[in-house]
Amino acid sequence: MNRLPFAATTPPHFATLVLLTALSVLSLNMYLPSLSHIAADLQADYAVVTLSIAGYLAITAILQVVLGPLSDRYGRRPVLLWSAAIFTLASLGCAMAGDIVTFLAFRTLQGAIIAGSALSRAVVRDIAPPRRAASLMGYMAMAMAIAPMLGPILGGMLDEMFGWRANFHLFWIMGLAVFALCWADLGETNAAASATFRQQFRAYPELLRSRRFWGYAVTIACSVGGFYAFLGGAPIVAQTTLGMTPSGIGLGLGSISLGFFVGSFLSGRFAARFTLTGMTLFGRLVAIVGLGVALISLVAGHVGFPTVFGGAIFVGLGNGLTLPSANVGAMSVRANLAGSASGLSGALMVGAGAAITMLTGWAVGDGGQPAVLIAMMLGATLLSLLATLYVMWIDHREGPISMT
Repeated sequence: MNRLPFAATTPPHFATLVLLTALSVLSLNMYLPSLSHIAADLQADYAVVTLSIAGYLAITAILQVVLGPLSDRYGRRPVLLWSAAIFTLASLGCAMAGDIVTFLAFRTLQGAIIAGSALSRAVVRDIAPPRRAASLMGYMAMAMAIAPMLGPILGGMLDEMFGWRANFHLFWIMGLAVFALCWADLGETNAAASATFRQQFRAYPELLRSRRFWGYAVTIACSVGGFYAFLGGAPIVAQTTLGMTPSGIGLGLGSISLGFFVGSFLSGRFAARFTLTGMTLFGRLVAIVGLGVALISLVAGHVGFPTVFGGAIFVGLGNGLTLPSANVGAMSVRANLAGSASGLSGALMVGAGAAITMLTGWAVGDGGQPAVLIAMMLGATLLSLLATLYVMWIDHREGPISMT
């Protein structure tokens, strides 16, 4: 493949990885303002159209488990190129769909772009030692904070000016551009690709038996679980208890992304100076302190926007500090299986997030109890703290991960 014209043979520029990550996030939520228009145009129930969200999340969880090992066996470059190509064609299919079944089928195929997020992390780990990789992932995570805030705004504008299909026309154009960028800039970085799947499968038990890997994976899943708990309960709390308008709710939901942006920036600046577990622990403590203060305030009767959404900002800030280092830790347990580790931890994160979202929605109920929402977020965050302390205990007994 690399002998063909303009094919890259050197590691990618950091901007390429940022764009890959941003596209994988944009594809989830940019079209959400168009859901009702899609339902009307394709003559489908709104509930059926929302399957384009649930189905997309389900397929991305499954694909992360598959694409990670494929990249460990065949390399990051071919898997990313194929994923971008599938996403491009699937986006064009969505744009041209004449019925809901066709739309949902192509929308599911769009999930291939999750490789942009999962394998960008693996590429960073391929080319940088752990602390430097954590710093780079902090900056890369900033794209994951900005994209969810700007995506729906752009999608809504496109819908108003050109109709809902404009979102998916833009998706296939962006997919084609990312494919070309990867072709020209993303050379292979996996220097330890397995010779055969049989050889690779023999190495899997080392990863799956690693207590350190599962400690980091649970830390990631429960840290993000606090974010999903917020998404599952905040809208009903804001509407029924705080009496907020839809635009106000949208502003409030963006607060957690603002915190994540700041935390990711701080990780980019300082992660290279501290241990992986040190940064992870600091992020967990920041989130717990913020949520603890918010819960105490609510119990004391101080119910309002600052208490509910202020606690959410600290969750985002703590996640921005934690996740880059925790992701590097999970991928560094067995460096030759970095792609598999990234995919498996990512799938666990999505699965746990879906479960916590549903549980929080049930616990908060129609009454929109803000203290219950904050307690659910705090519970997930405390579990992530316990997982982090478990990793630190392993490091104390067995020695930390090599920093080279």
